[in-house]
Amino acid sequence: MQINNIIPRTKNKKTMIVGRGGKRGKTSGRGGKGQTARAGNKKRPELRDFIKRIPKLRGRGKNSQKSFAVKPLAINLDFIEKIFSDGEVVSEKTLIEKKGIATIEGKIPHVKILSVGELTKKLSFEGCKVSKEAMIKIEKAGGTVK
Repeated sequence: MQINNIIPRTKNKKTMIVGRGGKRGKTSGRGGKGQTARAGNKKRPELRDFIKRIPKLRGRGKNSQKSFAVKPLAINLDFIEKIFSDGEVVSEKTLIEKKGIATIEGKIPHVKILSVGELTKKLSFEGCKVSKEAMIKIEKAGGTVK
């Protein structure tokens, strides 16, 4: 038996070959120079850039649960007392005719009547939201709410 005929039970571990011919040489699997060669390299996902181009719903602020419903214009009884005379009908259209409110982008806004002030005239309210206290004052003055 000669030493060149001896076969080892376990094979030697292969050492990592560094250099041009090795598997993990030069850039160690990190590619070329620049951003990709640096530690902490993170590329932005390309899909994110496409998503950013899509128009968003603007003006929602921090609260995305905020309602899209348009809040009605608040009008007090003392303001209605000045504009309308006894026996007239108060509605969104008549308020625009008397120039109590203005249209918003050509649309008639919704109106809510609040109880600030006193009402002495007998008026009928149609197509308007009315607060509970305002309804009591309107009925006390002899008016009606439909």
